[in-house]
Amino acid sequence: MWTPWESEGSPGSPEATGPTKMLAVPEMGLQGLYSGSSPERSPVPSPPGSPRTQESCGIAPLTPSQSPVLHLQKPEARAPQQAPFSVVVAIDFGTTSSGYAFSFASDPEAIHMMRKWEGGDPGVAHQKTPTCLLLTPEGAFHSFGYTARDYYHDLDPEEARDWLYFEKFKMKIHSATDLTLKTQLEAVNGKKMPALEVFAHALRFFKEHALQELRDQCPSLPEKDTVRWVLTVPAIWKQPAKQFMREAAYLAGLVSREDAEQLLIALEPEAASVYCRKLRLHQLVDLSSRAPGSGRLGERRSIDSSFRQAREQLRRSRHSRTFLVESGVGELWAEMQAGDRYVVADCGGGTVDLTVHQLEQPHGTLKELYKASGGPCGAVGVDLAFEQLLGRIFGEDFIATFKRQRPAAWVDLTIAFEARKRTAGPHRAGALNISLPFSFIDFYRKQRGHNVETALRRSSVNFVKWSSQGMLRMSCEAMNDLFQPTVSGIIQHIEALLARPEVQGVKLLFLVGGFAESAVLQHAVQAALGARGLRVVVPHDVGLTILKGAVLFGQAPGVVRVRRSPLTYGVGVLNRFVAGRHPPDKLLVRDGRRWCTDVFERFVAAEQSVALGEEVLRSYCPARPGQRRVLINLYCCAAEDARFITDPGVRKCGALSLELEPAEGGPHAAGAPPSRREIRTAMQFGDTEIKVTAVDVSTNRSVRAAIDFLSN
Repeated sequence: MWTPWESEGSPGSPEATGPTKMLAVPEMGLQGLYSGSSPERSPVPSPPGSPRTQESCGIAPLTPSQSPVLHLQKPEARAPQQAPFSVVVAIDFGTTSSGYAFSFASDPEAIHMMRKWEGGDPGVAHQKTPTCLLLTPEGAFHSFGYTARDYYHDLDPEEARDWLYFEKFKMKIHSATDLTLKTQLEAVNGKKMPALEVFAHALRFFKEHALQELRDQCPSLPEKDTVRWVLTVPAIWKQPAKQFMREAAYLAGLVSREDAEQLLIALEPEAASVYCRKLRLHQLVDLSSRAPGSGRLGERRSIDSSFRQAREQLRRSRHSRTFLVESGVGELWAEMQAGDRYVVADCGGGTVDLTVHQLEQPHGTLKELYKASGGPCGAVGVDLAFEQLLGRIFGEDFIATFKRQRPAAWVDLTIAFEARKRTAGPHRAGALNISLPFSFIDFYRKQRGHNVETALRRSSVNFVKWSSQGMLRMSCEAMNDLFQPTVSGIIQHIEALLARPEVQGVKLLFLVGGFAESAVLQHAVQAALGARGLRVVVPHDVGLTILKGAVLFGQAPGVVRVRRSPLTYGVGVLNRFVAGRHPPDKLLVRDGRRWCTDVFERFVAAEQSVALGEEVLRSYCPARPGQRRVLINLYCCAAEDARFITDPGVRKCGALSLELEPAEGGPHAAGAPPSRREIRTAMQFGDTEIKVTAVDVSTNRSVRAAIDFLSN
């Protein structure tokens, strides 16, 4: 068992009250190492109710508590090392659709899209495939994407009940409040299986598909250690969800744990930002300059004319602009001045994900100005609104029964709605017809004793009619109403972000993601934000922006130089008790010494800027000479000023694990004091994942270190 270590604070920290001494807890197996001129041991027990980690081993820090800023060690200037990867393969694992793309290290900006997928829907580009997975009744992989959807659609209704069909399952990871490796996912037929296996099946499919295409294009390319894989996740995902995707990648065989650096987790709006900064003006569309009444993206005028005046003003600085373009920064960014800020709104199937970046010239690196924000306001919200509409017409109980007993027919209905949803627009005239599967019509008559036309006539929904061709006939206004809750949520998230003081001065917003293809969303965002002087820009290939950006990110992961910590992270310690500063109920008296329990010692604060490569340093000492493993609880919260690990909002979020090799030198001589063994850890909070490394100072050998966010 482990108890919080003890520290009296240090100069510069909020708890600094005097000389720092690290105290031991002998009965818990802790060995303390101290700073100061006269180290001493004091048998201070852990107070009742103190947070503990099960099966963990005690440790005590070697270094005194400091303020978070002092903990950040700036990265040393090192010559950049060339990665040994010959090719980068990025997988954009989306809520509604997924795909992959790749580029070779010899020509990193030549991005190759995956081959056209088999199957597909009329009017939909097939450079992605639906995020649909089909497993056999025995739980074995059968197919993914269009193939899975179409095969499941063609199954006999009785047979389909035994197959496991999963769709839009990515959101389950986002919404799970207690995500672990044992979290279950429910198939359409109600059967459950481990979520980790479901995701691994999907990732294994993409691995095999991508590697086969690489072999076809470059037969001489060796597979082992030549591919860097990139997985995209929403920026608002917490650490457990990111670790879950990494664990699924390990299970799928993308990379091994020993070669963890072969896999990068890319944040979706960051990837879009990386790609957008490469674009030329003719590859962008300014929604503020669209022709009145136009509905499709391709009908809007290019952004070129919008920047003519800016180009004229910057004509005299052409040398600087030419340097930027030749350095790989797109024309749009060459027109921008150092310090310009912009927002990327990634509107996907499941979430809206917002990132604010500042362009750093002359090298075009990016600096995050405010932590990632957003919420579950993706395109699936429109699908849920349609399902609720059907419930109002035919009864929620009937819809639930139909989904359970006729799962393949329900898939047919969702496909029919998706096709009409894509044609919806704010200026469209004429009604939209949505085909009802015959199975739906027949099942309803058998369940209710009357037909669907009667149900429509009896319902309170007067904007949906019955067509003699066997279709639901919905007015355009009714279809647009289905969008409103989701679209309004997106706009509210953007407006809340723009109100932050860190985001003042932003004049440009990039609208990206699959849902950004919707003319309804484009019109609503422009109408709400254009009036306040914000230029809303959409890339031409908006649905592929994240995927292409993830490839570029894999080739140059250091392009985002500074990020903001989304949460405050730290550990629990004991500090010297100060009357009037510490609550009386935190007082612990032992052997004449007064201690304050449960003090929250921060590693990094929420909203703190952390540069890539900056490290938070801590040193620990194993409690026993032969100790092989140590664990220490990590805590997090949204507040920047939490004082105690028992404060509201502070929660245990993970554990730092150190796997130790046997100490060298054998047993100690009789009567000789044991030599202290220092394990120095370095944590990085400036990357897309929290990373930790450790070194045994006495041997200068690496120690296996990891942070586990999934074992709570």
